[in-house]
This record gives sequence, C-alpha cells and structure tokens, in this order.
Amino acid sequence: MQAIDVVMLTKNSEHLLVKCLASIYENVPVHNLIVVDGFSTDRTLKILNRFNKQYGNVKVFVMNGSRARAREKGISQVETDWFLFADSDVILSRGWFENAQKSIRSDVGAVWGLNIDVIPKLRDKRFVRLQSLVALHCFTLRGGTHDTLVRRDLVADIKIPEELHTYEDAYIMKWIKKKGYKTVVGNGIYCLHYKPPENWSTSNAVSNAILELKCGLVYSKNFAYMVYYPFFMFYWFLQIALENVRGLLPT
Repeated sequence: MQAIDVVMLTKNSEHLLVKCLASIYENVPVHNLIVVDGFSTDRTLKILNRFNKQYGNVKVFVMNGSRARAREKGISQVETDWFLFADSDVILSRGWFENAQKSIRSDVGAVWGLNIDVIPKLRDKRFVRLQSLVALHCFTLRGGTHDTLVRRDLVADIKIPEELHTYEDAYIMKWIKKKGYKTVVGNGIYCLHYKPPENWSTSNAVSNAILELKCGLVYSKNFAYMVYYPFFMFYWFLQIALENVRGLLPT
C-alpha cells in the first residue's frame, strides 16, 4: 500500500505530542498529517510547526466546535484511499502500519489497533491484561479511533451529529458497518495511550466514568458496554488503593 493520510485532533496536547508524532512517522508512511486543533494555548502548534519543517507534510486547521465537527473536517481533507485516525496522546506499536495491512480485505472498512491505557503508579500486569480485555470488548461493542485505519470512500459522505463531542467514534464505526463493511481488530497492532496526568486524579476518573455511563445510555443502548467502563474504573481504584497500602508497609 502507498503512503496514507493521518488525521489527528489536538487541543493542548504538548504532554506527549513529540513522542506521538515520532511514533507515527517511524511506523506509518505518511502522505499528509492532517491536524484539526481546537485553539491550543500550550506548545502544541509550535511542535506541529517543527515537524512540518522536518517533513513538509503537516496541514493544520484551527477551529472551534465538537469532536464531531473536527472529525468531519479531518475526513474532508483526506486524499488517500485509506487513512489513519490517530489520537495525539498515543504511541504506536513497532511496525504498526505493516502489520495493519495484513487485516485488510475487500469486505473490511476499518482496522483498529488495541488501545492500552498507561496508568501512572500501576505495576500490576494482571490489571494491564484485564484493561486490554476491556478495551477489546469495548471496541467490539462501540468502536474506537485511537489508532484506526479507515477506508476513505466509506466515510467521505458522513454527517456526524454535532452534539457528539464523545461517541463520535462509535458513530463512525456504525456508519461503516451500515454500508456492509466490517470493522476488525488488527493482529499484533496496538497503541499505548498516555492520557494527561490530571486525567488520572480520582475526581476526573469518577467524572469520566459517569460521562461514559451517561453517553452509553443515550448513544450506545448496549447494557454490556455501559458496565465495562465503570467496572474498569472501579478496578483501577482498587489497584491504586492496594499500591498505596504496599507503599506504607515496611520493607
């Protein structure tokens, strides 16, 4: 397969953007990096400008609005037959694109790489395996765009409800399926997801769990998915508590 476009949404993404972009350029043949930015106030735009000077193929569009509008804007700029949705806080696995191509078939519309959240202060490998299982089931139920290869012609005409600031990824995956194509999990491809440190505070974690639950009730209408994320957050609380207890024990 020839070079592909990469679509990325950003807003104040400097905490991991350099490593994220490096992993993309190392593991994907980038035709154009199409970035839709929500008026970042940190060093995000400077970092993007630096990569553009190096590669000469970074296109930045600054706009307000929901993630739904940003996704549509990015898609509208794609020129290649396939393109990659990549989040601005992920690091792609080695050989991501080469391995992703192995899952492309005539009836496949999207290929997803497993999303693995990297959680600060957590060293329990059993939890990481559980988190990967939860992520896999969540994608099966609702889709995702952390690191997803998409067939452009299937979404060129997509109209995402503007109110979908979340679950716009689920809408995209359902759109592809309604056109008779499969969305599949690629074999041996994944991304490490480094959310901003503040996202792992207890208050933000609870808020995110509640938001996912509410969105699931409104948009997913799938009870199985609605319990996955809150269960994941509960298990995370438990693991962090155990880590803190271990830290207090004498060695």
